[in-house]
Amino acid sequence: MATWFPIAVIIGFAAFVVGAMVSANRILGPRRPSPVKGQAFECGNPPSGSAWARFSVRFYLIAILFLVFDVEVVLLYPWAVAIRRFGTVGLVDAGIFVAVLMVALIYAVRRGALDPD
Repeated sequence: MATWFPIAVIIGFAAFVVGAMVSANRILGPRRPSPVKGQAFECGNPPSGSAWARFSVRFYLIAILFLVFDVEVVLLYPWAVAIRRFGTVGLVDAGIFVAVLMVALIYAVRRGALDPD
């Protein structure tokens, strides 16, 4: 139980800080509602059409591909810094990792996932 006490203290402190900030915002924040502030915000443009418009699946596919490759690139940075400590085995592993990424990227391009259509 003694090992969990510091974690409980940190969680309690975080909850206190969040509660204090939310309360301070509600107490001290200005309240001047207006019809303009109540409108939905769409990239600075006035809203047009229904909120239930369908998006192309391609939009979600590009977003997911961006996230996957972005996370993989972030994983490569610490690997590149420590590659000398890993030696040849680390270099081969990194090469295999990048090769798998390249195969996945080529597959996505050939399937037309990144076409602007």
